[in-house]
Amino acid sequence: RFSRDQPIVRYDVRIDPDDTSGWHVEMHLDNMPDTFRLAMAAHPIYDDRYWRYVEDLRVTTPAGAGVIAREDSALWRIAAPGGDVTVSYRIRVPPPSAIPRAAWRPYLSPTGALFGGPHTFMYLPGSELAPAYVRLHVPAGWAVATGLTPTADSSVFFAPSADVLIDSPILTGKLHRWMFDVDGVPHTIAYWPAGTTISFDSVAFVSSIQKLVREAVTLFGRPPYREYFFLFEDEAYGALEHINSVSLGAPQAALAGDPYASLEETAHEYFHTWNLLRIRPAEYRSVDYRTQPPVAGLWFSEGLTMFYADLLLRRAGLPLPDSTRISHLEGLIARYLGNPGDSRFSAEAVSRLAYNSRPDALGDYDASTHLQGELLGTMMDLVIRAETQGEHSMDDVMRLMLERFSGEKGFLGADVEAAVHEVCSCDISPMFEKHVRSGGTVIDFDHYLALIGLRARVRLERVMDGNVPALDLRVWAWQSPDSILRLTVSDPQSVWGRAGLHSGDRIVSVNGRTIRSWPEFRTMLRSVRSGEHVRVLVQRDTSSYVGNVVVRGYAQPVVTIEVVPGITELQRRLQAQWLRGDG
Repeated sequence: RFSRDQPIVRYDVRIDPDDTSGWHVEMHLDNMPDTFRLAMAAHPIYDDRYWRYVEDLRVTTPAGAGVIAREDSALWRIAAPGGDVTVSYRIRVPPPSAIPRAAWRPYLSPTGALFGGPHTFMYLPGSELAPAYVRLHVPAGWAVATGLTPTADSSVFFAPSADVLIDSPILTGKLHRWMFDVDGVPHTIAYWPAGTTISFDSVAFVSSIQKLVREAVTLFGRPPYREYFFLFEDEAYGALEHINSVSLGAPQAALAGDPYASLEETAHEYFHTWNLLRIRPAEYRSVDYRTQPPVAGLWFSEGLTMFYADLLLRRAGLPLPDSTRISHLEGLIARYLGNPGDSRFSAEAVSRLAYNSRPDALGDYDASTHLQGELLGTMMDLVIRAETQGEHSMDDVMRLMLERFSGEKGFLGADVEAAVHEVCSCDISPMFEKHVRSGGTVIDFDHYLALIGLRARVRLERVMDGNVPALDLRVWAWQSPDSILRLTVSDPQSVWGRAGLHSGDRIVSVNGRTIRSWPEFRTMLRSVRSGEHVRVLVQRDTSSYVGNVVVRGYAQPVVTIEVVPGITELQRRLQAQWLRGDG
């Protein structure tokens, strides 16, 4: 890694406050061979393909201009003799496709910007361990918040590798900032408001995040970073985890009504700092310009993160929509039972389709790797508590997984199974065989709930929209790469599935009207009334088909968890322990 011939990489990024259409990048390279490659990284989940927005790419050397050849969409070959090379280019920020903006997507406004990562930096394939310095040229008065390492020069930041560089977004602008320490480790909360002021209870907002961090650090023993940044953006939605930061949408309008409005999402993405970024699935790749291959372990990475996002907030005494762990679990089980795809397909099968797959990959079904994983994690937790008489819990599995899989080696499903077995000294293989590796079997919730003296009562109830029955609108449309509008049916027993429509059908018209986009299809759905007949003309490979849909209401499971008769003292103790969320 520390060869004298290793490339030396320095970036200059310039933002002109009078030009909000993009930013300029200069990449200074020393110790370069006569021919090398440059690439734009693809994010494993949200590959925004920012190679499409590279403009004015130029290469110069002391001996003259270099030669650029495009080898792939996100890969360039550079011929530039001389050893010292300057690559310059401009990133044009595409106009927003929707309001609010996704929090992980870059933006540039007169008062702030989010950039960096795969949306800004080219990197050197084959030299991913080369360190880099980034000099920022931002408007006067703009503050900077980023997980990149600061230097003695406040405008210069350091990345020890391309992996860190690409996974450290930069939030800059007229920011509001708060800081706190947990076990001596600094944490910064940065908030970019669309205006100049904030209109929410910042004390409650900051205090809740500090309590969340404290609980996560208590669980694992110490944080896995030198410092951490929460990058909040007004007028944005969603969130994305990074190696020592997180970018989150937190509209002021929502925070003004509830300073805890973004807390669950914050907890989820922050927990990924351990479970996904350190405890990594075996297939998960570092920085790469190629598409991420399927990842079988996402049910654990996402599902157990959902599990702990809820649990850590409860341990911290912070407000949640579900008043108790029982009410939370009732909702999870009801969602699972109401969606046949979640039991039809195994957790690993659904995980493999979570990244870069077509929306109709499961046919006329839908499934959630987050929901499957959270429920499997909950059931494993009950088994561990019962088998160890309350001495151990899922906490011990997470710590063991961190110890074994936070290095270069990633985990497989068998590794999770082995970790659970080691903690509880029990046979967990039936659960993994039935639900993780194979599908087609509904989780026997009562079998696991009985371990702590509980059972689930399930009944069907009509889904309501306020005071009136909700209509069965369980169908979507999506634009395929060939610009064809196609259907996605999430349940073959929906009114759409029973009308003979299938996921992947090409939509031609609805009630004789040509439909060309998802917004048009969504507008049509919102306009239908109960009992109305909707005639959907679709095209298949060799024929057309007309689905005559009678739109009406539908029923979904409702779950009530109750105490079993004759509960034992051990079950009562384990139940109380679980309800408190004890580790």
